[in-house]
Amino acid sequence: MKPPADRQLDTTGAGTDVQVTAVRYGVRWRVVFLVATLLGAVSSLMAWNFTRSMPAIEPPWSWWMLIVLNYTYWYIWAVFAPAVIWLSQHFRFERHGLLRALAVHLPAVVVFSLTHIALLQGMHWWLAVSQRQPFAWWAEVRRGALLNFDWEMMTYWAIVGISHAVLYYRESRERAVRASQLETQLVEARLATLQQQLHPHFLFNTLHAISALMHRDVDAADRMLMRLSDLLRMTLDNIGQQEVTLESELEFLGKYLDIERTRFADRLSVRLDVQPETLDILVPRLLLQPLVENAIKHGVARQAGPGHIDITARRSNDKLWIEVRDDGAGLSETALNALQKGIGVSTTRARLQHQFGAEYRFEFHRLPQGLAVVVAIPWRRAEPGAMHATEPGAVSRPTAGRPLWSWKTS
Repeated sequence: MKPPADRQLDTTGAGTDVQVTAVRYGVRWRVVFLVATLLGAVSSLMAWNFTRSMPAIEPPWSWWMLIVLNYTYWYIWAVFAPAVIWLSQHFRFERHGLLRALAVHLPAVVVFSLTHIALLQGMHWWLAVSQRQPFAWWAEVRRGALLNFDWEMMTYWAIVGISHAVLYYRESRERAVRASQLETQLVEARLATLQQQLHPHFLFNTLHAISALMHRDVDAADRMLMRLSDLLRMTLDNIGQQEVTLESELEFLGKYLDIERTRFADRLSVRLDVQPETLDILVPRLLLQPLVENAIKHGVARQAGPGHIDITARRSNDKLWIEVRDDGAGLSETALNALQKGIGVSTTRARLQHQFGAEYRFEFHRLPQGLAVVVAIPWRRAEPGAMHATEPGAVSRPTAGRPLWSWKTS
């Protein structure tokens, strides 16, 4: 069953529909008065030029009376304007309400036009009395209705038309804002879905490694479980966040590498060279972990001797450049294509695409020995209050020109 026309279907789980606020706008008296004043000035000037162009005919009114009458004409409509605009907003000429709008506006245009003529002739009467001239008010009202009723109706419909135009313009702007908000929410939902895909992928791989290790070293497997618990706790603490600082991402990566060094011991060496100014830059959460995991899986794990992974972060113009490089045996073209279709890489690429559009780079480079992954994203610094505090035992900020981490697992 569809919700009423003035309500939208609730998608938040609150159990009620969301009320749709109708677009309304008030009357700005200053604007109405200014427009009426300008129109009065134009009408007065045209009337005065008309009387001067016919010198053979003596004008019945002096110049100041012409000004009074023309300004009176427009100021009366200025007083009527709020009521006409109210009718325009509540009885609009729309497809589903056309008959109702006609039923309201057709009598209204007659009432407002005749009232305007009567009031204008009332000003004529006052001017004639002040000049001690005879003036038949009712006769002039009937005469004005016959001569000027069409012009009066045009003025009424002009106000209605302008009111509709303003209303439709504001509605189009509100629809554009709502569409932009919905698009943003859709992107955020897609990013959250993509991020959630990484969690089971990472957990499955880690549990698989623990399972394999238990057959060789139970104590090492127990230590890995404890470190996995710390890592999952950090993951739950940051759930719902799409972006973190690079410093926070490196802290998370350090927890993950604690698990990996339990597996590989002295076969794995990781070096980080991170410019200090990059630590406060926002990056997608879980950006580095799948890249480093692939470097370990396809680089270090496939060779008998020690393997090295180098992670660098630097600024170039308005971009943050991050590179993950290993010195493993490398990948063939077929293996590289298969890697890019895997969950970790494809999900990371989709997240970058949704979040940055065309403002990112995500590239794989085959090296003479090993593989390099390059990521470039817009340079955006985190707000001071949103910066992630460094936890005890986590990485510390580097001094200028020195790497953030440089360790050899043992």
